[in-house]
Amino acid sequence: NVLFTKNFDGIVIKNDIKGVEILKENEEHIWVKFGGGEIWHEAVLHSINQGWAGIENLSLIPGTVGAAPMQNIGAYGVEIKEVFESLEALNKTTLEIETFDKQACQFGYRTSTFKTDKKDQYIICNVTFKLNKKPSFMTEYGDIKNTLKEMNVQELSIRSISDAVIKIRQSKLPDPKVLGNAGSFFKNPEIKTEKYEEIKVTHPHLPGYPSSMGGYTKVAAGWLIDQAGWRGYREGNVGVNKKQALVLVNYGGGTGQQIIDLAKKIQQAVNEKFDILLHPEVNIIA
Repeated sequence: NVLFTKNFDGIVIKNDIKGVEILKENEEHIWVKFGGGEIWHEAVLHSINQGWAGIENLSLIPGTVGAAPMQNIGAYGVEIKEVFESLEALNKTTLEIETFDKQACQFGYRTSTFKTDKKDQYIICNVTFKLNKKPSFMTEYGDIKNTLKEMNVQELSIRSISDAVIKIRQSKLPDPKVLGNAGSFFKNPEIKTEKYEEIKVTHPHLPGYPSSMGGYTKVAAGWLIDQAGWRGYREGNVGVNKKQALVLVNYGGGTGQQIIDLAKKIQQAVNEKFDILLHPEVNIIA
């Protein structure tokens, strides 16, 4: 999840480590190791085909398996840390392979040790997930329930939930093959619950979800940007997606720096309207 603000004077190495290996299993779980270069969505579909549950809500998230734990990807009530077992990463200084368990990764909301104290120090080679043989369906977030009804799903399954998530994402997010975009640019902010209740007095439709931090509520960044009047806004060759205000787009010829300049204006507008500071989800290469 990287945004370049200018031409990069250096070497870019693409992780293309592939492979899927079952390490062990019991009646309830199966431990599966995926190569860090595997395409994330293909790993999700492979798991669904095998009947392995736990990551179906994370369907169609762009990127690789190796990138998933780096920022603890999540969507529709599920985060990677919930199924994460361990990973192996190459120490760029010692050239030794090191193993990280869940605690060592220091997972947080869209972050991990690989984005903080160990940033730029490792290359993630493979990731092992502890997946479920007996699914526990998560349908409470977003439009999943309504979409399942629209699809006339009679019996819940990990595939039907995946299909619903794909349908939702495709209806809201631009296809990068058609319209260049920086994906979901901002994190959903976590604010004190009392502040959330105060804002709801004047904005009763503000979406909010329980945070893992006690006394805090996670609110939808896209909704805040929309209410601040930025959805569909265009500034030269860059702009805000018309369907989902969380996504910044490039209509052709725009630069990374123009995306950053636009993002700063959005941050300022949301902060002035709601007294909430949005933080970028992307890794910015200045």
